[in-house]
Amino acid sequence: MPHAPESTPSVHLRVPTDEDALAWYRVFDHPEVMEFHGGRSAEYSVYEELTARQRRHDAELGHCLWTVLDDAGEVLGFTGAQPWPHTSFGPVGEIEIGWRLGRAAWGRGYATAAARATLDRTRALGVREVVAMINVRNARSVAVAERLGMRQAETYTSPVSGQEAYCFRLEL
Repeated sequence: MPHAPESTPSVHLRVPTDEDALAWYRVFDHPEVMEFHGGRSAEYSVYEELTARQRRHDAELGHCLWTVLDDAGEVLGFTGAQPWPHTSFGPVGEIEIGWRLGRAAWGRGYATAAARATLDRTRALGVREVVAMINVRNARSVAVAERLGMRQAETYTSPVSGQEAYCFRLEL
């Protein structure tokens, strides 16, 4: 297991562009990245729809899943906040934060840095509490949530996948 980075890397967040659909498709095209997101690479059209939805969220809510870039302008993945998308299970009506980075960016502190930037932005918008839904087997994401100071609250089982997920909460 890689050790924690000595310093927090800098990250830059932007509202996803049309071009980011292809960048997300490419950076997430790895079995380890997709292990807890359906287990296989998603079609390009999934990312076209996802980036378009995030632009709507940004316009309507002021927050979304932002594209994460490093100092060189390379797309690392996404982080951000969006309304929990389900009405039949999970933290219905809550604002969910999340992160997903390409495999090459793992173990370097980018997820935590990006998630902290998300917390700063959502706090500035007046959001009072956020949740993070994390597959119970996803130790890397659980560690990020814990580094953010989130507390494990409920556990939910997805009616779609049958997978269990922890719901972490954090008051802003």
